[in-house]
Amino acid sequence: MTDQSILICGCGNMGGAMLAGWLRAGLDPERFTVVDPVLPEVPAGVRLLREIPSKRFDFVLLGIKPQALDQVAPALAPASAGAVLLSILAGAEIASLAARFPQTSGLVRVMPNLAAAIGKSPMGIYAAGLDNAAKVQVEALLAPLGTAEWLASEGQLDAVTALAGSGPAFIYRIIDALGNAGAELDLDPDQARRLALAMVEGAAILAASTDLPPEELARRVTSPGGTTAAGLAVLDHDQALARLISATLRAARDRGAEMAAEARQ
Repeated sequence: MTDQSILICGCGNMGGAMLAGWLRAGLDPERFTVVDPVLPEVPAGVRLLREIPSKRFDFVLLGIKPQALDQVAPALAPASAGAVLLSILAGAEIASLAARFPQTSGLVRVMPNLAAAIGKSPMGIYAAGLDNAAKVQVEALLAPLGTAEWLASEGQLDAVTALAGSGPAFIYRIIDALGNAGAELDLDPDQARRLALAMVEGAAILAASTDLPPEELARRVTSPGGTTAAGLAVLDHDQALARLISATLRAARDRGAEMAAEARQ
């Protein structure tokens, strides 16, 4: 694994986060070649190209916009021949990728999030054409970016995308809402935002560092008839929070399914 070459085709926010995570973990930057027509620069030691090279790579990370797939595929096919192709494209199914990249040694769909940059991304993985040894190599490659979960079916990727891929945006909105609500209670707005962010950070770290389920952690914060109980009564009334989060994830999941259907047409 220490000398295998990696081509990143399209290095936007997500591809850039993955590259940052790999370099942060100590992978040699000379292993990486980035192809991006507009990216102004890359970290020292990484090769930046404007056009796809003809040489072959061990791994190819496909990070372009899904709508650019048909345009990029003919030029990328030679570079991906014999390589394991990892795609982070929402809606681009394995069958669609296989039709465009028939000479790869394996196809892997990966759904990470921007926390890959700090090695904290959950990742859903679904693959085709990989033997056990290749799966181990994929796991080793992704390990510096966070926690990978192999999925039983490709259809589950839409749910993973909604929960783990889009989920950070939902949490950021909640942090923002908490800060704004604190400001409405007469706290300084900047102070309220700092308190909200620090509270969420601490709560997440505690939840991740204990075997107790979140439900039990919430119970331990709550005194009968106290302030927390009063707030939870609002969230729990008519299952308001549960229904809101469920509707949010379903909307994101259904949009992923729609994108896949559009790609098949």
